[in-house]
Amino acid sequence: MNFKNGVIHDVIIRDSMKYQDKRGWLVELFRSDEIAEEFLPTMSYISQTEPGVARGPHEHKDQADFFCFVGPSMFRLYLWDARRQSPTFGHRMVFDAGEQKPQSVIVPAGVVHAYRNVGSVQGWVINLPNRLYAGKGHKEVVDEIRHESDLNSSFQLD
Repeated sequence: MNFKNGVIHDVIIRDSMKYQDKRGWLVELFRSDEIAEEFLPTMSYISQTEPGVARGPHEHKDQADFFCFVGPSMFRLYLWDARRQSPTFGHRMVFDAGEQKPQSVIVPAGVVHAYRNVGSVQGWVINLPNRLYAGKGHKEVVDEIRHESDLNSSFQLD
C-alpha cells in the first residue's frame, strides 16, 4: 500500500509546556481534564532508546498509546493510518518531538507507529497506554502486531 503524507484522524499531538527555573524543569505529562476518557491511562512505563535505534513499526488492535517525548534526546515519529474505516485511511505522518520540542502524542488503536532516536544521546520515552500490557496479571495475549521484521511491509522508516 502506498501512503500519502497528511494528518491522521484521531491522532492527538499536544505541545508540552516546559516550566524551567534555577532548580530544573517540570513538564505536565497529562491531565484527565484534557483528554477523552477512552484514552485515560491504565499504566505507565519509561523506555530508553539508544541513538539511531528505532522501535516499531507495530500496531495495536485495542490499545491506544499515550507517548510523552520530553527528553533527553529527540525522536522522529512515524504514523500510518491502517484503519480502513478511518476518513484518513492511507495517510502517513512524520515529525520530530523530544527535548527541543516536548510533545505528547496519543496514537489510537489501528494506527501503525514507530519512532527512532535521532539525537546523539540515549533518549527516554514515557508511555501511558489505556490498556494493561498483557492484561491483568500479565496473563493475556499481548495486543501487538509487529511489522519491523517484514522487509516487504508498507511501513518503512526513512
